[in-house]
Amino acid sequence: MTTCIKRYIDIPFAHRQPAHMGHCRFIHGHNWSFEFEFECREKDECGFVVDFGGLVPLKEWLGTLDHALVLNHDDPLLNMWELQAVLAATQCDGAAKTNLLTVKDCSCEGLAEWALAEAN
Repeated sequence: MTTCIKRYIDIPFAHRQPAHMGHCRFIHGHNWSFEFEFECREKDECGFVVDFGGLVPLKEWLGTLDHALVLNHDDPLLNMWELQAVLAATQCDGAAKTNLLTVKDCSCEGLAEWALAEAN
């Protein structure tokens, strides 16, 4: 079995875990990194496990996370954040927007599962 890894590093976005009793219940950001490992039994005619050029859709998807706010689908303040995004766009003639994304679980583990599902 042959493997290779593709890393996407320093993707800045914020999240919060409202159920956490500590600081993670507040909106905070990180420079996130995602690592994808590929494996195959036989490399292709170019000697590749995977042609990284074919990963453009994955890179573009990861780009949607840039400066986003990622919240759980069931975040109790989700409606407030959605309203805030609309108001921000309205006050700036639509020029400003809040990149608000919702997921099942915005913990590090949940985001890894989400990224893996998107990569497949």
